[in-house]
Amino acid sequence: MPSSLRVRHLEPRLAARGLACAALLLVASACGGLGKYTWVDEYQEKPPPLDSSYRIASGDLLNIRVWNQESLTTQARVRDDGRISLLFLDDVEAAGHSPAMLSQQIQTRLKDYINHPVVTVALEMARPIKVTMMGEVNRIGPLEIDVGASLLQALAGAGGFTEYAHDDRIFIMRQEDGQAPLRIRFRYKDLIHAEGRASTFRLRPGDVVVVE
Repeated sequence: MPSSLRVRHLEPRLAARGLACAALLLVASACGGLGKYTWVDEYQEKPPPLDSSYRIASGDLLNIRVWNQESLTTQARVRDDGRISLLFLDDVEAAGHSPAMLSQQIQTRLKDYINHPVVTVALEMARPIKVTMMGEVNRIGPLEIDVGASLLQALAGAGGFTEYAHDDRIFIMRQEDGQAPLRIRFRYKDLIHAEGRASTFRLRPGDVVVVE
């Protein structure tokens, strides 16, 4: 292969490695070593705050039921402007409200059309969450995954490993409670064989996956 072609072939890989190093610099002084990390089996996951009731956002699919009014019972996708469209009501602001808050809002507005409306709103399907894939994966950058997706699913969504990847150097960088990002280390064999906590670990919005 001509030297110019070899250089062009290596440029994307060098860029990927550079991005991975930039991420690792948040918690390590250099990319030359593994830096500080915690194995997933030792990681103590903090539960979400007790007051973190779900807030509806664009992309969520809602199940809206109006008691004894089948024509008003429907599923609605929250649009990019944060609203949904319902019979009689046209646009209803949904984003930022909890399902209970939205049901009260719809009930209040429906009183102009039916007597004593009883409305329930349930989350049918949550919007995808976003994580970032870096390092030795075939597709680096932001990745949308379903809520509750595993690390293995994220790796598949990024096209798997490159030929340079170390399958025991898979890290998730996660920030909790405003502290410095924590690096959580995984082995690929633990993921595919469902060993330890690796297979039950679930990604969160904002996680960064780095494969060295």
